[in-house]
Amino acid sequence: MQLGINLGYWGAGMDADNLAVAKEADRLGYAVCWAAEAYGSDAATVLSWVAAQTERIDIGSAIFQIPARQPAMTAMTAATLDSLSGGRFRLGLGVSGPQVSEGWYGVKFDKPLGRTREYVDLVRKAMARERLTHEGEHWTLPLPGGPGKPLKLTVHPQREHIPLYIAAIGPKNLEQTGEIADGALLIFPAAEHLEETTLRHLRAGREKAGKTMDGFDVVPTLPIAVGGDDRIDALADMFRPYTALYVGGMGSPKQNFYNQLARRMGYEKEAAEIQDKYLAGDKDGAAAAIPRQLIDSTALLGSVARIADRMQAYAAAGVTTLTLSPAGFTLEERIAALRAGTEALERAGLA
Repeated sequence: MQLGINLGYWGAGMDADNLAVAKEADRLGYAVCWAAEAYGSDAATVLSWVAAQTERIDIGSAIFQIPARQPAMTAMTAATLDSLSGGRFRLGLGVSGPQVSEGWYGVKFDKPLGRTREYVDLVRKAMARERLTHEGEHWTLPLPGGPGKPLKLTVHPQREHIPLYIAAIGPKNLEQTGEIADGALLIFPAAEHLEETTLRHLRAGREKAGKTMDGFDVVPTLPIAVGGDDRIDALADMFRPYTALYVGGMGSPKQNFYNQLARRMGYEKEAAEIQDKYLAGDKDGAAAAIPRQLIDSTALLGSVARIADRMQAYAAAGVTTLTLSPAGFTLEERIAALRAGTEALERAGLA
């Protein structure tokens, strides 16, 4: 099992620290550094900045938002980043959510599975330097009756195949991801629930495509906070606002994929209470309503030995790249968590 680092969103006031974290992850031998985007900083610019100041670590979009870019532009960006980084780019895609898609990009959030499938097909064609022609429900290229003609990418990508990942949570999206992608980007993954909530759906998609899970990258992101095992409650409290935001507020009452995941993990009543309070404006109450076990099972908390045990559980469950999101208000705390991740991986015998 490899380790990754997730820098989250750029522009939150810790940009210099984020670059230092990326450099330290590169020095420690982390496999990949991911950057995110929502409606603030874009991931492509951040990744080019990180790639220019690191040597070995891969750079990955987690995610490029599908409603934000036409497929051909995503292919152009992927080819450019792969070339600039010397073949270190991983392309992560996702449909985002209805609030961002419709409120920020003006793109209707409908039929996300069909839209994703067409998008991936177009991106792959463009990156393979095929002439871009497509007749689908969401895209038609070239546009009929006009001056457009089938074009192909004018540059040669660094690699013939750039790894393509999809951020997936729901069962149908997970199955399709297994079928059409090289890896899955996951959030709030509990090792003990991974088979029932995630892997069986990915496996079904792989089987539909005539493939096995061999070579498919299962990539969950987990917050990590290091401390004594007698401080688990305090460490878990650090992530209450983060968990409340996703489970309670990341979406509408009917379309919150993270809330639905919490329900599938057995927190039906708690997920409803968290959402009700968050959407009513009681963010503190929503955070307080989160069971400690929900946080503990979806984060790495405690001593290096305890974290090593959790890493073994994730590896046994089928995780191939474990991406860490280090907690801490200072650079020193985040670097310490990064180093603890490497130490725990070695202690678990997974390095």
